[in-house]
Amino acid sequence: MKNVDLITLVLIIVGALNWGLVGAFQFNLVTAIFGVGAISNIVFILVGVAGVYQLVRLFSAPRQLSYAAAAR
Repeated sequence: MKNVDLITLVLIIVGALNWGLVGAFQFNLVTAIFGVGAISNIVFILVGVAGVYQLVRLFSAPRQLSYAAAAR
């Protein structure tokens, strides 16, 4: 697994856990750790960018698999 894939996976997991905590307990872990401000905004932006990156990879993966299946 590439380093970028691992980093984006960790960020997505952090984002998912944070949303779960917000939904279940109205507790925002990111703002609890970093406070309200620029750093927490950067974390939220990085989580969003990681999600977009993995979404692009998700939709590009079937094309790669279909080429392999067509070659058989």
